[in-house]
Amino acid sequence: MFAHSRPFVLAFALALLPFQSVLQAAEPLEYNRDVRPILADTCFKCHGPDSAARKAELRLDQREAAVESGAIAPGNSGDSGIIARIFTNDPDELMPPPDSHKELTDAQKQILKRWVDEGAEYQPHWSFIAPQRPEVPTVSNPQWVVNPIDAFVLARLDAEGLKPADPADRRIIARRVSLDLTGLPPSVELLNQFLNDSSPNAYERYVDALLKSHKWGEHRGRYWLDYARYADTHGIHFDNYREMWTYRDWVIQSFNANMPYDQFTTENLAGDLLPNRTLEQWIGSGFNRCNMTTNEGGIIDEEYKVLYARDRTETTAQVWLGITANCCTCHDHKFDPMTQRDFYQMSAFFNNTTQGVRDGNIKNTPPVVPVVEPEDRPRYAELETLIPQQRQHVAARKMNARPEFDTWLANATPSIITDALPTEGLDLHAPLNEGEGQVTKIVRSGEAVELGLAESTEWDGAAPDSGLKTQGTAFELADYGGFEANQPVSFATWIKVSPNDTQGAILSRMDVDKDYRGWDIWMQRRQIGTHIISAWADNALKVVAKAQVPADEWVHVAITYDGSSKAAGVRVYYNGVPQETNVERDQLNGSIVADVPFKVGQRSTGQPFGGSLRELRIYTRQLNDGEVTALGQLSVLASLLAKTPEERTPEEVDKLYQFWLVTYDTQHQELTARLASLEQEEQSILNRGSIAHVMVEKTEAPMAFVLFRGDYDKRRDEVGADTPAFLPAFPNDIPRNRLGLAQWLLRPENPLTARVTVNRFWQEVFGTGIVKTTGDFGVSGELPVNPELLDWLAVDFRESGWDVKRLFKLIVMSNTYRQAATTTPEKHERDPENRLLSHGPRFRMDAEMVRDSALFTSGLLVDRIGGPSVKPYQPEGVWEAIAMNVSNTRSYQPDAGEGLYRRSMYWFWKRMAPPASMDIFNAPNREFCVVRRERTNTPLQALVTLNDVQFVEAARVLAQQVLMGAAQDDAARINEIAIRIISRPLSDAEQAIVGSSLQELRNWYGSHPEEAAKLLAYGETPVDENLDAAELAAWTMLVNELMNLDEVLCK
Repeated sequence: MFAHSRPFVLAFALALLPFQSVLQAAEPLEYNRDVRPILADTCFKCHGPDSAARKAELRLDQREAAVESGAIAPGNSGDSGIIARIFTNDPDELMPPPDSHKELTDAQKQILKRWVDEGAEYQPHWSFIAPQRPEVPTVSNPQWVVNPIDAFVLARLDAEGLKPADPADRRIIARRVSLDLTGLPPSVELLNQFLNDSSPNAYERYVDALLKSHKWGEHRGRYWLDYARYADTHGIHFDNYREMWTYRDWVIQSFNANMPYDQFTTENLAGDLLPNRTLEQWIGSGFNRCNMTTNEGGIIDEEYKVLYARDRTETTAQVWLGITANCCTCHDHKFDPMTQRDFYQMSAFFNNTTQGVRDGNIKNTPPVVPVVEPEDRPRYAELETLIPQQRQHVAARKMNARPEFDTWLANATPSIITDALPTEGLDLHAPLNEGEGQVTKIVRSGEAVELGLAESTEWDGAAPDSGLKTQGTAFELADYGGFEANQPVSFATWIKVSPNDTQGAILSRMDVDKDYRGWDIWMQRRQIGTHIISAWADNALKVVAKAQVPADEWVHVAITYDGSSKAAGVRVYYNGVPQETNVERDQLNGSIVADVPFKVGQRSTGQPFGGSLRELRIYTRQLNDGEVTALGQLSVLASLLAKTPEERTPEEVDKLYQFWLVTYDTQHQELTARLASLEQEEQSILNRGSIAHVMVEKTEAPMAFVLFRGDYDKRRDEVGADTPAFLPAFPNDIPRNRLGLAQWLLRPENPLTARVTVNRFWQEVFGTGIVKTTGDFGVSGELPVNPELLDWLAVDFRESGWDVKRLFKLIVMSNTYRQAATTTPEKHERDPENRLLSHGPRFRMDAEMVRDSALFTSGLLVDRIGGPSVKPYQPEGVWEAIAMNVSNTRSYQPDAGEGLYRRSMYWFWKRMAPPASMDIFNAPNREFCVVRRERTNTPLQALVTLNDVQFVEAARVLAQQVLMGAAQDDAARINEIAIRIISRPLSDAEQAIVGSSLQELRNWYGSHPEEAAKLLAYGETPVDENLDAAELAAWTMLVNELMNLDEVLCK
């Protein structure tokens, strides 16, 4: 393609001859180090792996294609079209073209020319070659080397003519390593223990103690939650609650147990597929259930199925391969050799789950598995045997009771059915069958009452088979329906709805404006259920049948409730048959009585029911199955009994048999009552426990489609599960599913997994990875600043048995890590980001560490591991501003007590509105996998640490403790505070500054007692009334100032 420019090339080559001797004298260039970064930045977008974007049919990322095209003539830059194009002054010939807004520097042009003259040797991309353990280098100061990390770092410093910094002060290193291993500063007791230990291995003993702390698992797990995109809500549309915290607990426990990283990987990706899997391994598979989901009505299921598989593929590629696979959803990668086909083959591994597309807006979207409290597990195991046995007993009675039934049937008349209708506890009966007029007659507590009907009501049919069609409130009773949560109650009525009547309150006594307090009988998507609410959404029951009622026909619906304040006490029936239900809320305490009327047809305001109803009955007790069956099948059963034996079909006889069993057969009733008791006990155990969202694989082979431009409905080739072709081939001796994928990731020949993992761990400690672009080890990513160190760490980590604690101990025991964080003008100029590690790490702490440190140093931190998410202080209106009205995460109600003071990793994470103070400190919203947070230092962050109630309260509590402690003078108290927050006493100069500030604060609050009172009112922790308010306020603000020192907010 470059043939037309050969005369120009020759002339250009002659003009460059004077430079040849200089270039040839230099050290030979390396493609990966010197050339590829230039080509990737300026050329590969149009002349790289992406065939769809490739221009002029020229490919420069492969040597054969570049040479064949004439773009490169190895050893002869004068005959290479690419060289001619980059040096020309003709804008029509210049490469990169001016409109690309890419421009090569003179130095870059000379590098490309020299590389061609040296033979234009290509190399495979460095990260796509399996790492080999390099020799530990010889260095200028072997005495400085504690372990191989130091040798590799010092060798790099030697090459740059730099020297390491002095060792950090013992107090500084004690604080640093505590923050890095536990996410918290050291306690005063642990710090003093270390400072007073004069043995040679004192530091190692200190490190070992930190590694044994359960805080280690919480801190390591906190990083992992970013990678796993963990959150407590679904993320899309309603953004409702998802009960996911058991996976978070599993992550913490795994790190605390020092689970080998290969096992950790396998259980995250495929714990469900392990032979003889344990419950814990199955919980681990929740990694792939952390993606965002939706239940929005207008979605196209296939589109979201594709999106879910895409998210899981991109996340896996980021976390274990460090490649930007998302580029390949629409086209071949523009820089890396990953094709679109590679991407969809990999997505097939995640396209084979039994999980449905719609999350149902419920906390326990299948597939889920119950996670029972440890103390309940023995009894739960017994029940798993007893319940099936009892079901067999029920079935046996059902099979053997026919002779007794036949005797009953021979003498039965239609009146028996009417006699079976329950009358005990009947509190309200509304036939609603007048068929005309605007008046209906009801019986309430045995007294007949005549009620006027709303003008919007219509009659559905003629009397006596009529029903009342509602369009909102049909009628109301001001003083009826004030049931309490501990009162059993049953509701039964016939309803008829059209296909379009999908949602509304059939009956209610509910105050929408007062946190929805009260109860209703509810229909959503033609599924019948109930709300029983003290305050929505955190103090309520919501139970909804899984099945829909059929449209355009009369259906008997009933709901019974046992007064237990538990969802297990609610049962839903259609036509007398118990229904399977979804439990959406199951936490109820306190009163549910609402100060609004009982209504038929809607709630206090809104949510009208648009269908018809008749034969409404309300009972002040819980009906049994037989009684509900009689109500639901009255007319059918009576008509069957009116027939002669010869006229009845076998199916009709079976209906009568079912009725007899639940209504008249004492043995069957006793057996079913025992079964119900066992099932209720089981449900109570399940309610005390939690659930885990898990993966379950389909039985068929995983498949996917290559999608044109990534569009779900533009399918091209069908592909099976496979790994990217540019990486080692997927072996034939492992299963072609997620378990096999995990095994492939962990094989020694895989060049990426170990490198990517140790680089991310390195980043957690030093702030930046050896490869800065943590999520991009591809061609457009940054080269490793110390490739030999990275490879040594990767191989050592793998060969150690993927031992995470050992790796971190190796890092923090090194002299590299233990350097002082001070720098010099020369180092700052030559290594401004400390990539070469010529001094110790120092950078702003992450959001969680900032808050947790304030709580810990004040003594407020509740040191309890695991459990459900909590809701600390947060400004009002954050959730309400973005949430839909019907979302159960619309209103943020801060906890009381210890929930305010748990570690930040337990904070309830709503994807649409993550914790406000965490967000301000650059925490991600967890919508997608994030392997490297941004790090900023903004005025808004200072407003949080200076004014947020959490930080002000922490300052007050610490001030109060110091004032009530042993220290009696200001200097001693100030040093006590300093030691708690920065692990060291203040210098004399610092003491003078702080003491002066304290005196100013005393003077101000002494003359402004009302401001002192306001300040001390911050937070739930009580103020000691024995302390002078102005004095406590002054010390509170002093601690608040000190907590905002850069030294406190950085590690």
